[in-house]
Amino acid sequence: MTTATGTRTVPQSRAEVWRALAVLEPYCAVCDVSYVVTGTAGLGTTFVCVPGRIEAARPPAATAPRGEIVEWEPQKTVATRLELTPETWTTRIELADAADEAGTAVTITVTHQPKGGSKLVRFVQKGATTRLVQHTVDSELAKLPEHLAQVNSPDAADTGN
Repeated sequence: MTTATGTRTVPQSRAEVWRALAVLEPYCAVCDVSYVVTGTAGLGTTFVCVPGRIEAARPPAATAPRGEIVEWEPQKTVATRLELTPETWTTRIELADAADEAGTAVTITVTHQPKGGSKLVRFVQKGATTRLVQHTVDSELAKLPEHLAQVNSPDAADTGN
């Protein structure tokens, strides 16, 4: 298992950040990913994610990645687990009031858990996996301003957040 964590402070309120990051909209233009969500958002909610925009009338392929919300404390913490054939990715987002300034501290923790495979292969790939997981965290933190701008834009309904 490989885990990486990073934090970034943004000037927006926790409520705004929560809306931008924790609510799975049908389509996220920032990530170019569509979500098909089962049920209302909260602990245990399941979803399927598909790269790009999918048509409402066409269901995602049976092989599409499936996920579940495994932790949910509104405006504080959300964690999702995404199951892929060779691996499981868990993403945890924690929101807190910024220490010495207005705004919100956003902490993202990503964990990668391989499924199967030999210990030797995992050992050889450990360095690359560590870099990939840290890059994923850094990339998600770098996209925060775009996610926040998307949810606060006048045409947010058209972009999906």
